[in-house]
Amino acid sequence: MLRRSLSLQLLRKISGVSNFQRRLCSSSSHEDKDDQRSSDELQPAAKISVDRSGLYNPTEHTHKQSSDSELVKHLKSVIKFRGGPISIAEYMEEVLTNPKSGFYINNDVFGAGGDFITSPEVSQMFGEMVGVWTMCLWEQMGQPEKINLVELGPGRGTLIADLLRGTSKMEKFTKSLNIHMVECSPTLRKLQYSALKCMDVDTSSNKEKKATITKLTGSGVSWHATLDQIPAGSPTIIIAHEFYDALPVHQFQKASRGWCEKMVDVADDTTKFRFVLSPQPTPATLLYLAKRCKWANKEELAKLEHVEVCPKSMELTEEIAQRIESDGGGALIIDYGLNGIVSDSLQAIRKHKFVDILDDPGSADLSAYVDFDSIRHSAEEVSENISVHGPISQSQFLGSLGINFRVENLLKNCTDEQAESLKAGYWQLVGDGEAPFWEGPDDKTPIGMGTRYQAMTIVNKNQGVPIPFS
Repeated sequence: MLRRSLSLQLLRKISGVSNFQRRLCSSSSHEDKDDQRSSDELQPAAKISVDRSGLYNPTEHTHKQSSDSELVKHLKSVIKFRGGPISIAEYMEEVLTNPKSGFYINNDVFGAGGDFITSPEVSQMFGEMVGVWTMCLWEQMGQPEKINLVELGPGRGTLIADLLRGTSKMEKFTKSLNIHMVECSPTLRKLQYSALKCMDVDTSSNKEKKATITKLTGSGVSWHATLDQIPAGSPTIIIAHEFYDALPVHQFQKASRGWCEKMVDVADDTTKFRFVLSPQPTPATLLYLAKRCKWANKEELAKLEHVEVCPKSMELTEEIAQRIESDGGGALIIDYGLNGIVSDSLQAIRKHKFVDILDDPGSADLSAYVDFDSIRHSAEEVSENISVHGPISQSQFLGSLGINFRVENLLKNCTDEQAESLKAGYWQLVGDGEAPFWEGPDDKTPIGMGTRYQAMTIVNKNQGVPIPFS
């Protein structure tokens, strides 16, 4: 574990990180003025009140649904057509990404005015530290002339924008980037286009071909619906921040007749939805539950009454590992979750409050804990040339990359209001963990993400162990 007194001298001993960290995290006062977000972007982090690690609390919900939405009608028709209930995974996928009414499709759901706030929205320093990690991995890869930099579920584009702005002085690195955004929401794609300060340029004399570049670095930017749409053949670095937690999960419950799948059905009065148990093992029980349980020990399984399994997480991890094996590179996964079997964590958040999962589908975010142990096994089974490291706490991850030095330098050029916002943002990113070098808020409100969020990396073994996982 890293001590609070982590010094620059210790950081210099970590292979491949010293030059990047000293230039980014301990830059001159003049550079820090240019690197900071505007005062409008540095919103006080005290506005954040959501602890996504909890479960839903239906008693806090006050919304009354006056009539069935289009999504509710669609879900009911699917259940009627099937002649019975649907899996929670199918319900979750429809609620979040239905092409017409999905939660993520037509709305900006992030930030204080949305339904929840993520780490990049808390402080610019999060994206900057991820940028340090990305550059260090690029150096370990041998500084290739061209790489694919991929973000899965980029939200507003805040993380990648801060990463590019923070690394813009490293011209050799930024010139190597081909940026790929995996995003299904047209609304969020527009926000990402704006955040990256993109523009379309003609690439031929007849003006028939156009390309999109970001003004932050001049790198090319493209959007895709899925990871497999990104051209293969180039070394790839993938960032998945709070992406895995939104992938649909199956839930299983132990009953007198054995393990049954928990499913969604229309209630008897046909006005609402309800949870039911399958009368017999479903295909998901026989396939996904069995696959997950083979990675667990008997003692762990004997204590469980509920199990959550995310097949999409396993499939995505296998795809990531296959690409890293063939093309080289690595992936960084940061999310909240457990390093073992997850029992019952599915939750719904609307306007920063926990609500009933089945209430007014499409109006709230659904998410579940990430099973990091499942990610590890899924990646390692792809190839012997793949290595997985972590998870470690977000506090340890950010602290070892130099967030303490970065915040100290930013504070030298701040107004009092900006300084308070920076301190609050810093505490929320690393609080309750190993990195803080001053005491947190006086009320000691447990709002820190430092230990609740975990970081894991998947890399090609030829590149060694990336920092700070060594």
